[in-house]
Amino acid sequence: MKNFIQEFKDFAIKGNMIDMAIGIIIGTAFNKVVNVLVKKIVLPPLSLLTAGVQFSERKYVLREAADDIEEVAIGYGELVEVLLDFAIISFTIFLVIKFMNRFRTKAEDPANLEETTPKNIELLANLEQLMKEQNEILRNNKELDS
Repeated sequence: MKNFIQEFKDFAIKGNMIDMAIGIIIGTAFNKVVNVLVKKIVLPPLSLLTAGVQFSERKYVLREAADDIEEVAIGYGELVEVLLDFAIISFTIFLVIKFMNRFRTKAEDPANLEETTPKNIELLANLEQLMKEQNEILRNNKELDS
């Protein structure tokens, strides 16, 4: 039990739990934005193509409602809305990640002076350059010895 508690403390202290919480909060807010975007901006023009019927109300009725019997229907309109939500979310996440990767690539290039390169990347780049120079010196020495 003590190891479990220690693992949880390590997990919480290292920031993983905080990162997850922030991701969940941002994801929830982003979901609200996408819902409004789909329901208030994308679907109204599409509903014009279907004679003003809301997509969420579109369904294929298997059995009509009777006196005390409920209607049985396949609500494919909600599926269309969810698929549109998914497509918009996927595309938006793709654009955000592409945008972030562009800045990360610039930041990891020590020759690029526009972005500040993290120290560990800069040190690794310097080490790589020194190793290339050392290998060149060793090659030249081997050629002279031959």
